[in-house]
Order: sequence, then C-alpha cells, then structure tokens
Amino acid sequence: MTDLTLTRGQVDRERLLRLLQEYGVYAGVVALLVFNSVFTSHFVSAENFRTQAVQVAPVLIVALGMALAIGTEGVDLSVGSVMALSTSLLSLYLGYGLWIAMLMAVAGGIVIGLANGSLIAFLGVQPIVATLALMVAGRGTALVLLPQLEDVRDPGMASLGSGDVLGVPYLVLVAAALALLVAFVVRRTTFGRQLLAVGDSRPAARLAGLPVRRVLIVVYACSGALAAVAGVLATARLTASDPTSLGNLMELSAITAVVVGGTPLSGGRVRIGGTVAGAVLIQLLTTTLIKHDLQPSWTQMAQAVVIIAAVYAARERGKR
Repeated sequence: MTDLTLTRGQVDRERLLRLLQEYGVYAGVVALLVFNSVFTSHFVSAENFRTQAVQVAPVLIVALGMALAIGTEGVDLSVGSVMALSTSLLSLYLGYGLWIAMLMAVAGGIVIGLANGSLIAFLGVQPIVATLALMVAGRGTALVLLPQLEDVRDPGMASLGSGDVLGVPYLVLVAAALALLVAFVVRRTTFGRQLLAVGDSRPAARLAGLPVRRVLIVVYACSGALAAVAGVLATARLTASDPTSLGNLMELSAITAVVVGGTPLSGGRVRIGGTVAGAVLIQLLTTTLIKHDLQPSWTQMAQAVVIIAAVYAARERGKR
C-alpha cells in the first residue's frame, strides 16, 4: 500500500510538472489578466490593450530570434546591443531615405549575427562566450556611431511608430507576421527540421550529413536580423535614437519569454506559440508591478523567479 501510494504521488508530481511546462505560461497570462481586470484601475480598456500590445512587440520579435538560438542549444546575449546598433545606423542613414536607413539597420544586425555564428560554427567558441563578446562590441560600436540621444524627425518613422490598420498598430502587425513566419519555418521547412536536429545532438547531426555549420550561421544571422528589426520598431515608437539605453537587458526578457514558453535550454525543440505567450506574460508582469507602485527592480527579480521555475520544470521533466 505504501509503495502504491508513493507511485501515485510520483505520477501526480510528474503530471503536474508536465502540465506546468506545457500550459503554465498560458495559465500565467490568464491569471494576470484576471488579476489586473479586478484589482488594477483602468486596465480593461481598448487604449490600455493597445499600449500593452505595442510595448510587447519588440520583445516578442527579439524572443523569436532567441528561440531559434536556444533551439540549437545556444543563446544570443548580443540582441540588446544589436538593437542599439540598429538605432544608431538608422539615425545615421535616415538622410538617404527611410528604406535605405532601415536596410542598413537590419544589415548591421545580420553582420553581428554572422560574426556570432562564425565564431560558434568555425572556431568552436561557446555561444555564451561568442555572443557576450559581440554584446560588448556591438554596444561600443553603437555608441561610437551615435554618442548621444538624437531625435528622429521623419514622417515615415512617425507613421510606423503610431500608425495602425483597422485599429491594430503597425508594430503589432509586424510582430504577428514575423511570429507566423518563424513558426512556419520551424515546423514546415527542411531548415526547421535541421535546426531541431542540430539542437538535439550536434554530433549526430554531423554524422547524418546535415550542414551543421550553415544552420548555426543562419540561425544567428536571423537572430541578429530580428533584433535589428525590433530596434527599428522601438526607435519608431520612441521617435528617438538612444543607443545608450535602447535594448538594455533585452536579452533577459527574451530568454525569459523563450524558456517560460516551454523551449528547453537543452535544445532540440522550439515553441513559438509558447514564446509569444511568454513575451505577453513578461509584459503583463511588468505592467502589474508598475501599476501597483512597485520599483522597477522588482520586475527583474520577478523575471528571475519565473526563469528558475521554468528551468526547474524542464529539468525535472528531462529526468524522466
């Protein structure tokens, strides 16, 4: 009877951990929505929901690239610096036209991503070390190009930051389109299957003849490009280029969104739907703390607790 009780207890614990990893992020979003609807004044309004969606869009876009990197059992710590570099390049080239400026901003992110991928794929540098080096170099380059905050006075950028289609902001539409695109690539393309195979076991992928180096380089280039797009959108929303503060701690938010969304740090799996929910969860958590007059530092502490809980759930599930 005792053994049977212990077995049932273990089964219940495993079921709880599985449900936590699979659906915990969605439950968290619902819980925060209900809490704020009841206890936060002026939360339930079209204007507030629009604001929340606009604020979460850059985080989600960065998290999409982070999910690809983590899916290969890596990480990209340079995403915040890429955002800073993109805003500097955008400001410098805006005089040549909006599209040229945005192209150069995204190109800068791709260059950083290619550097990350090359260090990892060809030199065997650990992803955390390679991207940490580019995080420092990227932020430094951004500050050399644009040492201080500069207003962005361009009608196109103003429209991008505040315009909408049928009430849905352009920033939200771009984020949603990119999320659908990344989900399609991961689930429906050969490259997506190769990415997951590399993350599951890099040596096995090599033995199977998969282009491991090419996959890694493309993944980090995509992460850099997505971070640069997020930097452009954030600049449009703020109507200013500020390489000093733009993207600060963005890597923390992106990693939190990905891990909480159910993508394991051990690689081999990418959950785009969970990543979207994770980004929304982080935004709602930040809003909740701010609305109830708690210091911003509490947000970072709360994110740390959420990461630990998500990693623990994934680790326990991996033991079974």
